[in-house]
Amino acid sequence: MSLSLESRFVDAQGLRLHVRVRPGAPTRPAVLFLHGWLDHSHSFDAVLEHVPADWRVALLDFRGMGQSAHAPPEANYQAADHLLDVEAALDGLGFEQAHLVGHSLGGIIALTYAAVRPERVLDVALIESLGPTGGPPEYAVERLRAFLNDARRPPNSKPYPNVEAAAARLRENNPTLPPAAALHLARYGTRPHEKGGVAFTFDPRHRRRFAHGHDEAQWLALQEQVRCPVLLIRGQDGLWPDAAKLDRRLGALRTLSGPPLVLPGGHHVHIERAQDVARALADFIR
Repeated sequence: MSLSLESRFVDAQGLRLHVRVRPGAPTRPAVLFLHGWLDHSHSFDAVLEHVPADWRVALLDFRGMGQSAHAPPEANYQAADHLLDVEAALDGLGFEQAHLVGHSLGGIIALTYAAVRPERVLDVALIESLGPTGGPPEYAVERLRAFLNDARRPPNSKPYPNVEAAAARLRENNPTLPPAAALHLARYGTRPHEKGGVAFTFDPRHRRRFAHGHDEAQWLALQEQVRCPVLLIRGQDGLWPDAAKLDRRLGALRTLSGPPLVLPGGHHVHIERAQDVARALADFIR
């Protein structure tokens, strides 16, 4: 099955963002997919092979990732920037309301956007995502210190001999990622490097620590403001908080549609179990 997606670009306060779109009838669900940290929109390709063919789907590349523009040299990335990305995508595509599907970072952004723009979000499907790392309020000083220290590091893109070597690097960071999936992510997530070989397309400044972030109390308060239905999909071997934190966060999601759906797989369970994830999305999104 061909995905039949077309590339479009939307403006986020002067920054050019890449969105892959499959148009459809205005009466059909509009679904915006949001990828994880340092990933890109192609991480959802396997899922799209199995979702309803009449959905209006859009797959956003966050700023500084995928084929979207990087922030200017004098700028720094912050988590809230991605809220601007979501709003720019919805506005640019003419989606007054949408269903949001987010993996990892994309899920954090989706849930945050649902809390602050409830009128625009019909529901949220979270894949391996239930909030940021968080921490106690006193960590704020250390976070700011790390932000200043990271700003001194030059943003160098490391070259790899070929796409296969880049894929091997992805599997070092995520051993549960199947080789074919890693190769797919590397194929669409790299470009030629000026010194030869390839480099990842994401802006290396994304590896720097944010200056500000939610502590645990702030994140729980944010979750409590989500009013739309929420679906939670987990990988059996994925990345999750400890049991106590998990219970607190699940308890703060007042509109959770049911117990988390746990599937065999790791942090990229939507790639490893694409058909199962697509089936869950199709049952949830109406």
